[in-house]
Amino acid sequence: MELGINIDHIATLRQLRLGTEPEPAFAALVAQSAGADSIVAHLREDRRHINERDIEILKEVVRVKFNLEMSIAKDIVEIACCLKPDQATLVPEKRKELTTEGGLDVIGNLNTLKTVKNRLEKQGIALSLFIDPDKKQIGAAKILGVKMIELHTGRYADAKTAQDQKKYFRELVSAVTCAKNKGLRVFAGHGLNYYNVSRVAKIKGIEELNIGYSIICRAALVGLERAVKEMKALIS
Repeated sequence: MELGINIDHIATLRQLRLGTEPEPAFAALVAQSAGADSIVAHLREDRRHINERDIEILKEVVRVKFNLEMSIAKDIVEIACCLKPDQATLVPEKRKELTTEGGLDVIGNLNTLKTVKNRLEKQGIALSLFIDPDKKQIGAAKILGVKMIELHTGRYADAKTAQDQKKYFRELVSAVTCAKNKGLRVFAGHGLNYYNVSRVAKIKGIEELNIGYSIICRAALVGLERAVKEMKALIS
Protein backbone atom coordinates (compact mmCIF):
# COMPACT_ATOMS: atom_id res chain seq x y z
CA MET A 1 0.00 0.00 0.00
CA GLU A 2 1.46 3.36 -1.06
CA LEU A 3 1.03 6.64 0.80
CA GLY A 4 0.53 10.03 -0.78
CA ILE A 5 1.09 13.02 1.50
CA ASN A 6 -1.02 16.12 0.83
CA ILE A 7 0.94 19.18 1.95
CA ASP A 8 -1.78 21.81 1.40
CA HIS A 9 -2.05 22.64 5.07
CA ILE A 10 1.62 23.48 5.37
CA ALA A 11 0.72 26.31 3.00
CA THR A 12 -2.41 27.03 5.06
CA LEU A 13 -0.19 27.76 8.08
CA ARG A 14 1.93 30.10 5.97
CA GLN A 15 -1.10 31.95 4.66
CA LEU A 16 -2.42 32.64 8.18
CA ARG A 17 0.11 35.47 8.38
CA LEU A 18 0.80 35.85 4.66
CA GLY A 19 4.43 35.10 5.43
CA THR A 20 7.14 32.94 3.91
CA GLU A 21 7.12 30.00 6.29
CA PRO A 22 6.57 27.14 6.60
CA GLU A 23 7.75 26.31 3.09
CA PRO A 24 5.66 23.55 1.42
CA ALA A 25 8.66 22.31 -0.57
CA PHE A 26 10.65 21.68 2.63
CA ALA A 27 7.72 19.69 4.00
CA ALA A 28 7.57 17.69 0.79
CA LEU A 29 11.26 16.81 1.10
CA VAL A 30 10.84 15.69 4.72
CA ALA A 31 7.79 13.58 3.79
CA GLN A 32 9.64 12.08 0.85
CA SER A 33 12.62 11.19 3.05
CA ALA A 34 10.28 9.66 5.65
CA GLY A 35 8.81 7.24 3.13
CA ALA A 36 6.03 9.05 1.28
CA ASP A 37 5.40 7.46 -2.11
CA SER A 38 3.94 10.62 -3.60
CA ILE A 39 3.43 14.29 -2.80
CA VAL A 40 0.00 15.83 -3.35
CA ALA A 41 -0.84 19.52 -3.65
CA HIS A 42 -4.15 21.14 -4.59
CA LEU A 43 -3.93 24.35 -6.60
CA ARG A 44 -7.33 25.82 -5.83
CA GLU A 45 -8.90 28.49 -7.99
CA ASP A 46 -8.91 30.94 -5.06
CA ARG A 47 -5.26 30.10 -4.15
CA ARG A 48 -6.25 29.82 -0.48
CA HIS A 49 -3.12 27.80 0.32
CA ILE A 50 -0.96 26.32 -2.47
CA ASN A 51 0.00 28.81 -5.19
CA GLU A 52 1.78 28.71 -8.54
CA ARG A 53 5.21 29.30 -7.02
CA ASP A 54 4.70 26.33 -4.70
CA ILE A 55 3.88 23.88 -7.45
CA GLU A 56 6.73 25.11 -9.65
CA ILE A 57 9.21 24.45 -6.83
CA LEU A 58 7.59 21.11 -6.00
CA LYS A 59 7.93 20.01 -9.61
CA GLU A 60 11.65 20.76 -9.40
CA VAL A 61 12.49 19.16 -6.06
CA VAL A 62 10.12 16.21 -5.58
CA ARG A 63 11.65 12.92 -6.65
CA VAL A 64 8.66 10.68 -5.92
CA LYS A 65 5.39 11.05 -7.84
CA PHE A 66 4.03 14.60 -7.84
CA ASN A 67 0.23 14.55 -7.91
CA LEU A 68 -1.48 17.88 -8.66
CA GLU A 69 -5.08 18.08 -7.49
CA MET A 70 -7.03 20.51 -9.63
CA SER A 71 -10.40 21.63 -10.89
CA ILE A 72 -11.40 21.65 -14.55
CA ALA A 73 -11.27 25.47 -14.76
CA LYS A 74 -9.55 26.58 -17.97
CA ASP A 75 -6.77 28.57 -16.29
CA ILE A 76 -5.93 25.71 -13.92
CA VAL A 77 -5.83 23.25 -16.81
CA GLU A 78 -3.50 25.60 -18.66
CA ILE A 79 -1.16 25.78 -15.66
CA ALA A 80 -1.12 21.99 -15.37
CA CYS A 81 -0.30 21.58 -19.05
CA CYS A 82 2.67 23.92 -18.67
CA LEU A 83 3.87 22.42 -15.38
CA LYS A 84 3.47 18.76 -16.42
CA PRO A 85 3.11 17.05 -13.02
CA ASP A 86 3.45 13.28 -12.98
CA GLN A 87 -0.26 12.97 -12.25
CA ALA A 88 -3.29 15.24 -12.19
CA THR A 89 -6.30 14.38 -10.05
CA LEU A 90 -9.46 16.19 -11.07
CA VAL A 91 -11.62 17.27 -8.14
CA PRO A 92 -14.77 19.39 -7.75
CA GLU A 93 -14.44 22.81 -6.14
CA LYS A 94 -16.77 25.16 -4.30
CA ARG A 95 -15.42 28.52 -3.17
CA LYS A 96 -17.05 28.46 0.28
CA GLU A 97 -16.25 24.86 1.21
CA LEU A 98 -13.70 24.24 3.95
CA THR A 99 -12.54 21.09 2.21
CA THR A 100 -13.65 19.04 -0.79
CA GLU A 101 -17.20 17.96 0.06
CA GLY A 102 -17.70 15.13 -2.41
CA GLY A 103 -16.60 13.48 -5.58
CA LEU A 104 -16.54 14.79 -9.11
CA ASP A 105 -19.75 14.44 -11.11
CA VAL A 106 -18.34 12.52 -14.06
CA ILE A 107 -21.78 11.73 -15.49
CA GLY A 108 -22.83 15.38 -15.63
CA ASN A 109 -19.52 16.68 -17.02
CA LEU A 110 -18.55 13.95 -19.45
CA ASN A 111 -17.94 16.20 -22.48
CA THR A 112 -15.92 18.79 -20.56
CA LEU A 113 -13.91 16.10 -18.82
CA LYS A 114 -13.13 14.46 -22.15
CA THR A 115 -11.66 17.73 -23.42
CA VAL A 116 -9.59 18.19 -20.24
CA LYS A 117 -8.48 14.55 -20.33
CA ASN A 118 -7.25 14.89 -23.90
CA ARG A 119 -5.32 18.08 -23.12
CA LEU A 120 -3.59 16.65 -20.05
CA GLU A 121 -2.76 13.30 -21.57
CA LYS A 122 -1.34 15.03 -24.65
CA GLN A 123 1.23 16.54 -22.28
CA GLY A 124 2.08 13.13 -20.84
CA ILE A 125 0.20 13.72 -17.57
CA ALA A 126 -1.42 10.66 -16.01
CA LEU A 127 -5.03 11.39 -15.07
CA SER A 128 -7.12 10.32 -12.09
CA LEU A 129 -10.66 11.32 -11.09
CA PHE A 130 -11.68 11.94 -7.48
CA ILE A 131 -15.15 10.41 -7.27
CA ASP A 132 -17.67 9.13 -4.76
CA PRO A 133 -17.83 5.34 -4.22
CA ASP A 134 -20.78 5.20 -6.60
CA LYS A 135 -21.02 2.51 -9.28
CA LYS A 136 -22.64 4.86 -11.82
CA GLN A 137 -19.80 7.38 -11.46
CA ILE A 138 -17.26 4.56 -11.71
CA GLY A 139 -18.97 3.40 -14.89
CA ALA A 140 -18.80 6.92 -16.31
CA ALA A 141 -15.08 7.09 -15.47
CA LYS A 142 -14.56 3.90 -17.45
CA ILE A 143 -16.54 5.33 -20.40
CA LEU A 144 -14.37 8.46 -20.25
CA GLY A 145 -11.32 6.26 -20.67
CA VAL A 146 -9.28 7.07 -17.56
CA LYS A 147 -7.08 4.36 -16.13
CA MET A 148 -7.36 5.28 -12.44
CA ILE A 149 -9.71 6.79 -9.90
CA GLU A 150 -9.50 7.98 -6.31
CA LEU A 151 -12.48 7.10 -4.13
CA HIS A 152 -13.79 9.73 -1.72
CA THR A 153 -13.67 8.17 1.76
CA GLY A 154 -15.37 11.07 3.54
CA ARG A 155 -18.64 9.33 4.36
CA TYR A 156 -16.77 6.48 6.03
CA ALA A 157 -14.34 8.80 7.83
CA ASP A 158 -17.05 11.17 9.09
CA ALA A 159 -19.52 8.48 10.22
CA LYS A 160 -20.80 9.24 13.73
CA THR A 161 -21.94 5.74 14.65
CA ALA A 162 -20.45 2.27 14.32
CA GLN A 163 -23.47 1.28 12.24
CA ASP A 164 -22.93 4.11 9.75
CA GLN A 165 -19.20 3.43 9.59
CA LYS A 166 -19.91 -0.20 8.79
CA LYS A 167 -22.42 0.84 6.11
CA TYR A 168 -20.00 3.22 4.40
CA PHE A 169 -17.13 0.77 4.70
CA ARG A 170 -19.19 -1.80 2.78
CA GLU A 171 -19.92 0.92 0.22
CA LEU A 172 -16.17 1.42 -0.27
CA VAL A 173 -15.49 -2.31 -0.61
CA SER A 174 -18.26 -2.63 -3.21
CA ALA A 175 -16.95 0.37 -5.15
CA VAL A 176 -13.39 -1.00 -5.19
CA THR A 177 -14.64 -4.35 -6.48
CA CYS A 178 -16.67 -2.61 -9.19
CA ALA A 179 -13.72 -0.48 -10.29
CA LYS A 180 -11.27 -3.38 -10.34
CA ASN A 181 -13.71 -5.44 -12.41
CA LYS A 182 -13.65 -2.61 -14.95
CA GLY A 183 -9.86 -2.66 -15.07
CA LEU A 184 -9.33 0.60 -13.18
CA ARG A 185 -6.53 1.32 -10.73
CA VAL A 186 -7.98 2.44 -7.40
CA PHE A 187 -6.71 5.00 -4.90
CA ALA A 188 -8.62 6.43 -1.94
CA GLY A 189 -8.58 9.35 0.46
CA HIS A 190 -10.30 12.15 2.37
CA GLY A 191 -10.83 12.36 6.11
CA LEU A 192 -8.63 9.38 6.87
CA ASN A 193 -6.66 9.56 10.10
CA TYR A 194 -4.59 7.46 12.50
CA TYR A 195 -7.71 5.89 14.02
CA ASN A 196 -9.77 4.92 10.97
CA VAL A 197 -7.19 4.27 8.26
CA SER A 198 -6.17 0.68 9.05
CA ARG A 199 -9.50 -0.79 8.03
CA VAL A 200 -9.45 0.97 4.66
CA ALA A 201 -5.83 -0.02 4.09
CA LYS A 202 -6.88 -3.66 4.27
CA ILE A 203 -9.36 -3.38 1.39
CA LYS A 204 -7.96 -5.56 -1.38
CA GLY A 205 -7.57 -3.60 -4.59
CA ILE A 206 -6.68 -0.16 -3.21
CA GLU A 207 -3.15 0.72 -4.26
CA GLU A 208 -2.65 4.10 -2.62
CA LEU A 209 -4.09 6.24 0.17
CA ASN A 210 -3.81 10.02 -0.02
CA ILE A 211 -3.82 11.73 3.37
CA GLY A 212 -2.99 15.27 4.42
CA TYR A 213 -4.78 17.07 7.22
CA SER A 214 -4.43 14.36 9.86
CA ILE A 215 -0.72 13.95 9.19
CA ILE A 216 -0.05 17.71 9.37
CA CYS A 217 -2.01 17.88 12.65
CA ARG A 218 0.04 14.99 14.05
CA ALA A 219 3.22 16.65 12.82
CA ALA A 220 2.48 19.72 14.95
CA LEU A 221 2.90 17.47 18.00
CA VAL A 222 5.57 14.94 17.03
CA GLY A 223 7.23 16.35 13.91
CA LEU A 224 6.51 15.64 10.25
CA GLU A 225 9.05 12.85 9.80
CA ARG A 226 7.61 10.82 12.67
CA ALA A 227 4.02 11.58 11.63
CA VAL A 228 4.66 10.25 8.11
CA LYS A 229 6.46 7.15 9.38
CA GLU A 230 3.65 6.37 11.81
CA MET A 231 1.03 6.60 9.08
CA LYS A 232 3.16 4.56 6.72
CA ALA A 233 3.44 1.85 9.38
CA LEU A 234 -0.32 1.83 9.94
CA ILE A 235 -1.19 1.28 6.28
CA SER A 236 1.60 -1.23 5.67
